[in-house]
Amino acid sequence: MDLIDLSQTAELLALPFVQTALAAGAVLALLAGLLGPLVVGRGMAFATHGISELSFAGAAGALLIAGTAFVGVGALVGGILVAVIFAVLSTRARANDTVIGVVLAFGLGMGVLFQSLYQGRTANKFSLLVGQIVGVDSGQVIALAIVGAVVAVALVALYRPLLFASLDPDMALARGVPTRALGIAFALMLGTTTALGIQIVGALLVLALLVTPAAAATAVTANPVVATVLSVVIAEVAVLGGIILSLSPGLPISPYVTTIGFVVYLVCRAIGAVRLRRSGRRETQGGTPRPEPVA
Repeated sequence: MDLIDLSQTAELLALPFVQTALAAGAVLALLAGLLGPLVVGRGMAFATHGISELSFAGAAGALLIAGTAFVGVGALVGGILVAVIFAVLSTRARANDTVIGVVLAFGLGMGVLFQSLYQGRTANKFSLLVGQIVGVDSGQVIALAIVGAVVAVALVALYRPLLFASLDPDMALARGVPTRALGIAFALMLGTTTALGIQIVGALLVLALLVTPAAAATAVTANPVVATVLSVVIAEVAVLGGIILSLSPGLPISPYVTTIGFVVYLVCRAIGAVRLRRSGRRETQGGTPRPEPVA
């Protein structure tokens, strides 16, 4: 990668399209940070990958049939459809992996086929995988903000039962919590967020945004609220930092965002390991019987 030119970066930050890209990235990072801990808690990291592949296939199909104007619609249809399929058909962890693996392979194959048949600009095809966030216009940001607000409100309204169903699904079902309906609702939120991310940061980067910040956050805290806040902060730092660092070299933001997220994840894993060792040492010392005083 080229060295970062600070003066050039400062000049680019003043451009309207860069500011629009930062706004879009901030909204997407907020959504990913909010949903990420539940994705990790529900063991849906692999499912998220499958949803992103079907969103990619839907976007590629829309690009082939109707052009760039309908890429977002295709991604949204593909992402929501496969998310609901996963929620309805997957009742056991092993069956879940099987369904996801089958659908993921199909989605990836169809996406590659649609891209191969598309005869337009190569940049349009490449952006579906790694994104082209600097090409986001103000209308897309407004749409992203509206959909993001709806998803955020729905998540807040369903957060407690969703958390209960994620941590202990059997107990939640025994207590009368509608786990299947909650699963479908969460799948709709996840599919929508993934589809929005496809047209902004690409199919490959959505997985990093939805999983890596949450995995880093849960490595240092078991408190779900703290983990969610920390996940949002990490996602924002990764996305906004990645956009800023990519401006001067003129490279895709993917390697920057994923590198920032991965480094933060390693740091959080190290912090979590140190805290775990200290906690185990204190428990060992506290459980050791004290010698009785000599008379």
